[in-house]
Amino acid sequence: MKRIRTKLCIFMTTVISSTLAAAPRINFEISFREPQAHYVEVKMEISDLRKDYIDVKMPVWTPGSYLVREYSKNVESMEACNEEGTELPITKINKNTWRIASNKNGYVVVNYRVYGFEVSVRTNFIDDVHAFLSPAATFLYVDGMLNHPAHVTVIPHASWSTVSTGLEPVAGSPGTYYAADFDMLFDSPIEVGNQDVFTFEAAGVHHEIAMVGGGNYDRERLKKDGTTIVEEATSIFGVNPNKRYVFIVHNYQSGGGGLEHLNSTVLGASRNGYQNERSYVGFLGLMAHEYFHLWHVKRLRPIELGPFNYDAENYTTALWIMEGFTAYFDNLLLRRCGFLNESNYLQALANDVNTVENRAGNQLQPVSSASFDAWIKYYRPDENSANTSVSYYNKGALLAMMLDLKILAATQGQKRLDDVLKIAYDEFYVKKKRGFEEHEFQALIEQVAGVSVDELFHAAYTVEPLDYNRYLNAVGYELVDYNKGRELPDLGITTSVSDGRTTVSGVSRGTGAWDGGINVRDEIIAINGERLDANGRELNRLIQTVAVGDTLDVLIARDGKIRTLNVVLSKDKKGAFSIVPLQNATPEQVSLGKIWLSLP
Repeated sequence: MKRIRTKLCIFMTTVISSTLAAAPRINFEISFREPQAHYVEVKMEISDLRKDYIDVKMPVWTPGSYLVREYSKNVESMEACNEEGTELPITKINKNTWRIASNKNGYVVVNYRVYGFEVSVRTNFIDDVHAFLSPAATFLYVDGMLNHPAHVTVIPHASWSTVSTGLEPVAGSPGTYYAADFDMLFDSPIEVGNQDVFTFEAAGVHHEIAMVGGGNYDRERLKKDGTTIVEEATSIFGVNPNKRYVFIVHNYQSGGGGLEHLNSTVLGASRNGYQNERSYVGFLGLMAHEYFHLWHVKRLRPIELGPFNYDAENYTTALWIMEGFTAYFDNLLLRRCGFLNESNYLQALANDVNTVENRAGNQLQPVSSASFDAWIKYYRPDENSANTSVSYYNKGALLAMMLDLKILAATQGQKRLDDVLKIAYDEFYVKKKRGFEEHEFQALIEQVAGVSVDELFHAAYTVEPLDYNRYLNAVGYELVDYNKGRELPDLGITTSVSDGRTTVSGVSRGTGAWDGGINVRDEIIAINGERLDANGRELNRLIQTVAVGDTLDVLIARDGKIRTLNVVLSKDKKGAFSIVPLQNATPEQVSLGKIWLSLP
């Protein structure tokens, strides 16, 4: 095996060394000798870099997914050799860095394998059917050379025929792609297999959709609806920065999620959900969300998010602006495109209110802190997360909504949040070529609106209640809570049922269960002497027969021991929120509401 690798080193070096210029260059070749065992083989050639040693590194995270994932844990069998095929010593000097004793050799070839068998939009997955490669989890970089270009040659497994990636194809070299630097390489996922690829043109951009895993999708409908979304999103910013864009869609039995990239995205979907209208519109919302990111995050961004440090966390308090605003605009785009009617759109907004206001963590964690702590909290939820944290997606979307409504009202419908984003894109990305400071973004909003929005930026840093109706009323709508004034009992737990056992999966802060000592993973056996049924329905029936202040005798099993807990039922503090037209709205309010929701 080692002899074979040495010969490959000589061959690869001989071919490339005759064509490369003197400037340092980096080239990769990926192949799949054992895809059924979930491996990709990687060759990295470093040319014209004469140093005593070369440090090669693997990122610990991937942009857009704010968690240190330690990709280097999947690297195996690393070897290095020079142009003669002589093996060069390698020493691992920290968790994601290998030092190669290159001894001023002008050509160094590194061979290694990467294991990948995790289903997500941000991790490698390789099997006998296809390979999805997250570049940050696949490619090494030379320390200090992130700004250097790279070529990647993909050699598919013999049973595969298609490569889908946002990387630029190299003319005259089939299977070879070019990245201007490693930021571009790490931002360009690669799908290799037999995916169904179809295209459409929209906003002057060539779009490819690569469908992986089959599904009951309608090609023509997806192309038509994709065109509508792309052109509506482009109209906000006035320009589409790409010539080509790739949607890589992984279709599973049950799937979801997405990750944005500079000229591509990876989406997860349910393969048989396309014929269900609700599921299909949800998928269009995911498309809209990730596509909107090509402006808002990938180009217009907080100053902390680029250039990236791939070795550690890149902290920002502004994810509520980046992900939250995008979460606001994804549904708004669906409304403007006609995929959501007025009622469905308002319900989608109300769902965000319910999610935020009925989460105990909303009273503990400001959304700016949720942004900053994404690295340790958002992607690492546990049984207590609902009590300690809030989503910068949902709450950020609601703050975006209120900013949009405030701008609409202050300018009599002449300006809105769209105008802010367009100006910000031009000002920071196009002209200044840098990210923005949060105070600069607020100042820009105030410039467009002509009024202060300090109270809404202040709200991102506190847990004070949001006054939704202050903003909704201005455009002829109001938020109503159908639980207001009702005295409903609340035990304060969520449960799951398996093998006839009802087990506690969550305990809400400030409820009877919280105060009474019920724990996650407790098995609820009986309440007030009544044994629960095998399907867990008896629990709901019992709660409907008691009142706030009643004491329940809860028989539980915890770690194999039987206990009885006395739990006093508290009042259910959760709201049942909806957004409805405001009674007796003025003509001006109605007019602004029509502008907001693109109504005739």
